[in-house]
Amino acid sequence: MEKAAEETSAKRSDGVVKGEASLKPEFLTNKDKFHEFIDSEWQGSKGGKVGENETAEESKETSVGEPETKKLKLDPEERNEAEKPDRKRLRGQNKSRPHIKPTTYDEKRLCQSVKDNKVCPFGDKCYFYHDVAAYMANKPADIGESCYLYDTFGKCAYGLSCRFAKAHTTPDFKTMEKADLVKTYEDRIVVTNSLSKDLQNRLRKRAVDFKKSAEYLETLSNNKDNREQRGNGEACAAEVHPDPTGDAKCASTEATTPETSSTEAEMQASLEKPASVKTIGPLTDTDVIKLRACEKKQVDFQDKLYLAPLTTCGNLPFRRVCKRFGADITCGEMAMCTNLLQGQQSEWALLKRHESEDLFGVQVEGCFPDTMTRCAELINNNTDVDFVDINSGCPIDLVYKKGGGCGLMTRTRKFEQIVKGMNCVLDVPLTVKIRTGVQEKCSLAHKLIPEMKNWGVSMITLHGRSREQRYTKLADWDYISTCSKMASPVPLFGNGDILSYEDAMKARETGVSGIMIARGALIKPWIFTEIKESRHWDISSSERLDILKDFSNFGLEHWGSDTRGVEKTRTFLLEWLSFMCRWATGGNNNMHYKILYFLHYLT
Repeated sequence: MEKAAEETSAKRSDGVVKGEASLKPEFLTNKDKFHEFIDSEWQGSKGGKVGENETAEESKETSVGEPETKKLKLDPEERNEAEKPDRKRLRGQNKSRPHIKPTTYDEKRLCQSVKDNKVCPFGDKCYFYHDVAAYMANKPADIGESCYLYDTFGKCAYGLSCRFAKAHTTPDFKTMEKADLVKTYEDRIVVTNSLSKDLQNRLRKRAVDFKKSAEYLETLSNNKDNREQRGNGEACAAEVHPDPTGDAKCASTEATTPETSSTEAEMQASLEKPASVKTIGPLTDTDVIKLRACEKKQVDFQDKLYLAPLTTCGNLPFRRVCKRFGADITCGEMAMCTNLLQGQQSEWALLKRHESEDLFGVQVEGCFPDTMTRCAELINNNTDVDFVDINSGCPIDLVYKKGGGCGLMTRTRKFEQIVKGMNCVLDVPLTVKIRTGVQEKCSLAHKLIPEMKNWGVSMITLHGRSREQRYTKLADWDYISTCSKMASPVPLFGNGDILSYEDAMKARETGVSGIMIARGALIKPWIFTEIKESRHWDISSSERLDILKDFSNFGLEHWGSDTRGVEKTRTFLLEWLSFMCRWATGGNNNMHYKILYFLHYLT
């Protein structure tokens, strides 16, 4: 006890207080030392050097500095003054433009129950307007005096929320209609392939029956099991028969060989045996007979002008503009098969078809046989299309790294299973779009085309660039010509660098069955008229302005004439104009000013 008391007294004599943690001497400081430390660090940042006679311990102590002060955000004028004179300014990139989310447009909208003349179930708790006069007072000003939807269809589905509402609204806020036009479009379906709520709910609950896909996938799994059994047997035989005499034999192999052969025979018999069909009423041919390839819907692809499926820009309003100028085949934007199977409304919107598109297809992307086969069966049973296209040429990393797009060209077995599976469940032709290959100097298309002919592909589209090239350098039309001869009698379309009718004439000399046009149509959609009439069209500024007006009207019809629809139409119009502005006029100097005036009107 005495020793313990002596130890505690010694600790207290050292200055240690009971209940407080002791600090090391190097961490003890005062106000003066702290300010000296800050000043030394500031002088060091200005270019001062530490003396050579300082010890290593002192340099370690001063190496721990305070973080740099946060830089203040300067105004544009002050920033320009502070910038170095030799610094290049980025032009054409308006990074400071306001980005408004679509959900912020009309934050307080008119309640749907008020539009339908019903009682709102939420009552006073409803977030939206119930007072029509208050809504009209706070609503953004109208854009124009006439509504395209009202003038074309006799009524506007957006009513009071339309940005041209004054054209079809009475002083007491009632929506007007034109009875004769309404009767004309009463039984007419202008746009098809929309996603119904019932189908969307069944897809989300995974209640859709994929009968044909299940049969094909079961066949795939059986073939895989048989290959594994066969491979195990061969491996076992290779291990047990190392000597050249061959006296030793594998007992297990002898035991399993009859079983394997019997299972193969049973599988073959089950495939050849017609499936039992449970029907109510008379048995029809469609119940038990499967369509052969020659009995499927036939499409004449010969000598057609094909508008490429363009992501973002290849929307329905743009396709309508190109159809007016003479495009023969149109195709929807690339849709992800997994998103379609999940019932995503935004992805199903890419499958919509206008009544003017007489030869229309959809393009899907995927990397696995099960999802692609189910997606093909879903499209076959719920949409009206003339063909389905597999995107095996998409170069973007998001798709390629998952094994889709150009990645399918290097996964031949998966590619074959996808093509055969989709062909098995489709009643319409199946087409494929590919590139020359993945790497620039290692082409793969000439190796894949003979195999695709055996897989049952109805048409092949070849883009004359590799994935590495993207859109740099010129398309290799000599290689396309070689592949078109190998693809015969399957039609092969060429794609790449078709910017005028002269380019189209040279492309047709290579022996291709048709031409696909992508960026050429974005730059000048009247290229289809130029090719068919074999002439250059020095289009006037007023004609180009009419094209933009038509696109705007088609956009309002497709996306809506309310605030959200107007903003969406403006977004896609400006996206398209980023390509269209590359066309150089032949002599209309006032064209540029009219286009600028139209853009100013939109904004």
